Amino acid sequence: MNPSPVDTDRPTSAPALPAQARVVIVGGGIAGCSTAYHLARMGITDVLVLEQGKLTSGTTWHAAGLIGQMRPNRSMTQMSKYGIELYATLEAETGLATGWKRCGSLNVAASDDRWKVFQKQAAMARAFGVECHVISPREAAERYPLLRTDDLRGALWLPGDGKANPADLCMSLAKGARQRGVRFVEDVEVTGVLQHQGSACGVVTAQGVVRCETVVNCAGQWARQFGRLAGVTVPLYSAEHFYIVTDRIDGVHPMLPVMRDPDGFIYYKEEVGGLLMGGFEPVAKPWKRDPIPADFQFQLLDEDWDQFEPLMHNAIHRTPCLEKAPVKMLLNGPESFTPDGNFILGEAPELRQYFVCAGFNSAGIANSGGAGRLIAEWIAAGEPSADVWEVDIRRFGAFSGNRRALAARTAETLGLHYAMRWPRQELESARPLRTSPLYDLLQAKGAEFGARNGWERANYFRPPAADTAAGFVPRPPYTLGTPGWLPWMQAEQQATREAVAVYDQTSFSKLLLQGRDALAILQRLCANEMDVAVDRMVYTAMLNTRGGFESDLTVIRLAADRFLIVTGSAQTVRDADWIGRHIPPDAHATLTDVTALTSVLSVMGPNARTLLERLSPDDLSPAALPFSSTREIDLAHARVRAARMSYVGGPGYELYVPIEMARHVYLALHAAGADLGLRDAGYYAIDALRIEQGRRAWGAELGPDETPFEAGLLFAVRLDKPADFIGRDALRAARTLPLKKKLVTVVFDDPAVYAWGGETLVLQDQPVGELSSVGWSPLAGACVALAYVRGAPAQQTHAGTAAQIALWGQLHPVRLYDQWPPRAPRS
Repeated sequence: MNPSPVDTDRPTSAPALPAQARVVIVGGGIAGCSTAYHLARMGITDVLVLEQGKLTSGTTWHAAGLIGQMRPNRSMTQMSKYGIELYATLEAETGLATGWKRCGSLNVAASDDRWKVFQKQAAMARAFGVECHVISPREAAERYPLLRTDDLRGALWLPGDGKANPADLCMSLAKGARQRGVRFVEDVEVTGVLQHQGSACGVVTAQGVVRCETVVNCAGQWARQFGRLAGVTVPLYSAEHFYIVTDRIDGVHPMLPVMRDPDGFIYYKEEVGGLLMGGFEPVAKPWKRDPIPADFQFQLLDEDWDQFEPLMHNAIHRTPCLEKAPVKMLLNGPESFTPDGNFILGEAPELRQYFVCAGFNSAGIANSGGAGRLIAEWIAAGEPSADVWEVDIRRFGAFSGNRRALAARTAETLGLHYAMRWPRQELESARPLRTSPLYDLLQAKGAEFGARNGWERANYFRPPAADTAAGFVPRPPYTLGTPGWLPWMQAEQQATREAVAVYDQTSFSKLLLQGRDALAILQRLCANEMDVAVDRMVYTAMLNTRGGFESDLTVIRLAADRFLIVTGSAQTVRDADWIGRHIPPDAHATLTDVTALTSVLSVMGPNARTLLERLSPDDLSPAALPFSSTREIDLAHARVRAARMSYVGGPGYELYVPIEMARHVYLALHAAGADLGLRDAGYYAIDALRIEQGRRAWGAELGPDETPFEAGLLFAVRLDKPADFIGRDALRAARTLPLKKKLVTVVFDDPAVYAWGGETLVLQDQPVGELSSVGWSPLAGACVALAYVRGAPAQQTHAGTAAQIALWGQLHPVRLYDQWPPRAPRS
């Protein structure tokens, strides 16, 4: 927490700037120094780091310095594990102390639900290769004698975790970079970014212009306002963040473990013989200072004991020694937070060669070691080396930069760091924002909405209350067990399978690619054959050079030179960016986001055709409209495009409706379908039914690290098509190699067991993977999941292989299938 140490190699203030550099990094905190260090290790040494104050002077210097390994998924955990390995060796490499101590961390659980979550995390840790022990309250007290344990259920002990001095660590990274040729210049504020033909090509400062090939925004809590200078959206917002530092306390020593009590929203680490105690209060206090002054360096905000009081109250309960321990200071240092609690990494979709590494949500010290390597690899290779979707800047649209919305969301997301995160919990602030034309109609029918990429989408429909004056049954509370909404969703599934259901899927991302070179571009991007007849619909993989999925999507050929690309609600920016960067500068083709111009109403079920034929004079028979075909039809008084396609399995149609006609079509469907059993249905039913039918979802089963071989999607690939496509060489090289992982269907034996995803899959007492998606299956009469098995099980055939899942500390029997359910022929 101290300002930067004296270093004889420290950069001098404001010398003459070089006229050019290959890479300019803006920001000299832990993220900027780690990025510079890793670029230099990869041989990119013509790097200039510009810091508006002194190195570490923004937020790095007052960070708490807690460093842990576990993250929500495998790839992010590997990133954090690498960071710890780096920090453990950095001092020997550079000669500068980092303060790194492998003291371990202790996470305690005071509630039954938290204890269940901890046991799930322990199973995940073992599957991810992280040493983790489930221990009793007595064993926790042995490791942390200051701890009150009489109300604890248990604890997790991670001996590989630790702590570091943030400023020392940052300076050691800087020295490691400098030893390899990186140049650091302090007291230089960057006031502009030069651009040429859609790419960043330099920066502007009071000391002059520096030309470059790449700009990296590592500006910390200034990253949003610095991004705006270049037209780049970096959605983060600062909040006041607090911790106390006490005087010396008996029993506190340098190797005392880091301790977290998430039920109390608090954390601890040793600090000079005393305790540093801070936390994440449930309702945070955004720092509404915009813009943040450039000279806010080595500065803090005023104490606010009223805001800190809930944390102090909980801390005195958990560690009674704090009741009498002298408090040296209450530190209030602003930290930046993002709308979803994940940091921001990657090349900005608005501007080529402009990268962002920021928004660490008060975990920059723990994450920057690995994040610096990832962003350096991205700069060097043009794409990341692993799946980083959870932190990819392209998960955000331009609307996410709204400052009022960011302030409201920050007050919520900071508190969620330690609060119970329930399965399928929805964030509540800054909503509703993007709505379908049917929003109010669905709301009046009891729709319970969730948000995806700003879109409000019906998750399920609540039934009317017994007291009709009360409207609808209230939303059930969040739970780790069987959800209260399950019977309502099951009714929606039943309508889909036995009658007819209508789903509002307006939030689908829709991109229009048109021009004489449109086909050639798609042939290069898509692994399937795209030169099909007009009105045909093609499901295809888009792959990276490693053969992994950059996206899976559906393309409708509207004309010889015009294609409608339909992809997931969350993937608008990412897919548009991927396609756009592969359109050659001299190509005659234009890509346009037309998402907001068209509603999508999916009419699914055995009565779907009967319903549509009541409203349309057109022939909708399988002969006239085969599977994966589309055609424009009259429907009621509207003109729509009907596509014979079903993501949920079984018969059905997707209707692409002009946005201004969506209400008319929806009302007409309901007027004509009452006696057919027509029912509104939501996304929970879609998700569960697509899992039952083995439909993969990008971001769950598919991502940059999964190939069509592993995902079982070779039908979406044409290795022999005449046109070359990205990833074909990698697939040809891999097709004779044994699989490292394979997607299987997991069928639960016990209908009473309800899982949510992320649970560890156990085969012959060994963790072999984790569930990627789970839902209730009407066909199985139990939950069905999709999961990747890794290692030897990936090379075996599964037709009911007995296995187990680890659910809240208990093992439950399941069966594994390479294909389930058996495929029925299409009609």
